Amino acid sequence: MTAPASLRTTPTIAVAARNLTKTYGQGAAQVRALDGVNVDFAEGQFTAIMGPSGSGKSTLMHLLAGLDTASGGNAYIGQTDVTQLTDNQLTELRRHRIGFVFQSFNLLPMFTAEQNIVLPVELAGGKVNREWFDTLVTTLGLGNRLGHRPAELSGGQQQRVAIARALIARPEVIFADEPTGNLDTRAGIEVLSFLRQSVRELGRTIIMVTHDPSAASYADRVILLADGRIAGVIDQPTPDSVLAGLDALRTVSDVATTGVQH
Repeated sequence: MTAPASLRTTPTIAVAARNLTKTYGQGAAQVRALDGVNVDFAEGQFTAIMGPSGSGKSTLMHLLAGLDTASGGNAYIGQTDVTQLTDNQLTELRRHRIGFVFQSFNLLPMFTAEQNIVLPVELAGGKVNREWFDTLVTTLGLGNRLGHRPAELSGGQQQRVAIARALIARPEVIFADEPTGNLDTRAGIEVLSFLRQSVRELGRTIIMVTHDPSAASYADRVILLADGRIAGVIDQPTPDSVLAGLDALRTVSDVATTGVQH
């Protein structure tokens, strides 16, 4: 049953791009990696960004997270215009409002799992919320691994520690860049399930770049990029619907390049 218009609520926007552009080089050698992108990411939603190699998906994530400088347009975390911040302000933003999960786990080998998880809070001079810590540890199934160092953990367990570390400061948004790229299929499924669980049960907002249609199917929505532009959106994706969307992008690209439809 659809709710009456008067009862529907507009989702809160956690992250947004407005005419976001990124170019590299100059003159004839200039490459437009991102070409005037406009897109919103809703709070409490798991969104995957996909596209062919060179489509701009990683560039978009890096600009939204303040890891790279935009050539034009604006990127917002909540009401904060990331493109207008100083280096010190960007450091504070990333420390308190953004979490990161990368393909490489980036755990400190001399620290235990627990020490790695709480490190961001301690570096920021804060105090770890033990109730939240316990919730993360329980949700991610790490209770019997907290005293282990990274070398004593499997790849999937290390990535779960990295996810807990990204969530420990309760950031507004988590950016995940190919988080299952170094994992086998079983561990990848495990990590993606935990990411989805952190959205649905812990209320987090996740934006994930991936090339894997199966990984993207764990998201609530898939944003398709091609040639630095938004090329489509898939709601409630499945591996088949994502594959179909990517195949359509390749077909359009082939036609544009050769003038011949295959």
